[in-house]
Amino acid sequence: MKLIPPVRRKRAHLSQFTTTHIHLRHPLVVAFFSFSFPGFGNLMKHRYATAFILILWELFINTKAHVNTGILYSLLGDFEKAKAVLDERWLMFYVAIYIYGIWDSYRGSIDMNKLYLLADREDAPIPPIRIGVWDINYLDKREPWLALAWSVLAPGLGHLYVHKVITGLFVFAFTIIVSYFAHLPEAIIYTLTGQFDEAVRILNMQWALYLPSIYSFIFYDAYVSAVEYNKLFEKELSNYLRRRCQPKQFPWPV
Repeated sequence: MKLIPPVRRKRAHLSQFTTTHIHLRHPLVVAFFSFSFPGFGNLMKHRYATAFILILWELFINTKAHVNTGILYSLLGDFEKAKAVLDERWLMFYVAIYIYGIWDSYRGSIDMNKLYLLADREDAPIPPIRIGVWDINYLDKREPWLALAWSVLAPGLGHLYVHKVITGLFVFAFTIIVSYFAHLPEAIIYTLTGQFDEAVRILNMQWALYLPSIYSFIFYDAYVSAVEYNKLFEKELSNYLRRRCQPKQFPWPV
């Protein structure tokens, strides 16, 4: 009797709070998001523990070293003020972790691409639904543009739409905290009422410079997640139909 070996590699795992899966990613794209904000590259790959450590460390050490303020003065051409505002005591701790985040994202993407190719060839069954006490998670088709639109309206909603609850909750809370310390709501109100000088005065650029990286990541990750989950749904359906509906006497092509 011919024994079928057990599955060695899985492409996806459904939990109540998220769908963790591997798929092909361009390593330079993942490295770019780690360059823009350490930890975001790992968050894209569902490596939550490493991502949260790097993101919180970046937030802490960047604020202590005043890196964003130094970047702002450098962009304005005031290099003497940029050097004066930087805190060298904290800056020395910043460089190594920053470089590690970029390197780890790039290296991990290459490894996961290899694992995906092996797992896809093995074509292991994918669980289509997970029901638990807290939530129900299931594979289905979702519109990528809707994920992007919800992310534009409010950070985290696009991720909730594709059922990435862990990432959605984190980016929602993280964006609110950064916006609060940047005084972004007050600056928006002053801008809408035509008080532009007051808006510039109240805006804390040390915190506000985090926002472009955060929003670009949120938009990209929500859209790509919807696209890749649609592919995962198709692969699960194709696998099921081939295993359950294909006649055994069908001559498989070699």
